[in-house]
Amino acid sequence: MSIFRLLAAATIGFGLAVLAGCATTTEGGAVGADRSQLMLISSEQLEQTAALGYNKLKSEAIQKGALNKDQKLLQRVQAIARRIEPQTAVFRSDAPGWNWEVNVIDSDELNAFCMPGGKIMFYSGLINRLKLTDEEIAVVMGHEVAHALREHSREQVSQAIAAQTALGLGAAVFGLSQNATTLAGIGYETLLATHFSRTDEAEADRIGLELTARAGYNPRAGVTLWQKMMSAKSGGQMPEFLSSHPADSTRVQQVESLLPIVMPLYKATRR
Repeated sequence: MSIFRLLAAATIGFGLAVLAGCATTTEGGAVGADRSQLMLISSEQLEQTAALGYNKLKSEAIQKGALNKDQKLLQRVQAIARRIEPQTAVFRSDAPGWNWEVNVIDSDELNAFCMPGGKIMFYSGLINRLKLTDEEIAVVMGHEVAHALREHSREQVSQAIAAQTALGLGAAVFGLSQNATTLAGIGYETLLATHFSRTDEAEADRIGLELTARAGYNPRAGVTLWQKMMSAKSGGQMPEFLSSHPADSTRVQQVESLLPIVMPLYKATRR
């Protein structure tokens, strides 16, 4: 077989594998979030890994005496989660039945996350330093839960697998040197990977705002939340096109653009 036929066969085979791995993890909801996603590994694989990582983080926090140190704050965050969790059915019918778990680590870090399968962690610094209201906490939680619903971690891993497969194919077929392959990988990480991540972040903002509204929390809190984030940052900010997160000002604009869609959902819960 000639080198060109070999390349064509390998490319077609890789392309078919990629097409077979394309699907969407959620319904669109009112905000529209049902684009096709590249998924080359199973949800179960990633959820098992995530559970191990979450338990490890909890164990380390327990050893430091930092897990759920403030019971009042823990109860506050868990109460918000209980209102958001049922709303996930709008995007995924299986999500309300996940083994949800919510914990708070005592730390000055401005951080929160939701691992695959519904493992939520808040850092006390995010709430205390920014003096977040319940509505603002709900916006953050909705955003993080949205990452889990859309399985963005699984998508990112799949994209990395696809990229490495393509780079390996190019190196084998065209005899690329290790340096050339490494440079190509750096280019992917710097530009393409961060682009995917920014897309995920913007998507999570959209879904999260709808979850917030459906849970009965005012989605206008999304504006005040990101304004607080902007105020909390000191020094220069990395340009958005090289950042894994959208600029806070961009997020404020997106929240404002979505208010006509999500405010009626919020008002319906208040009747």
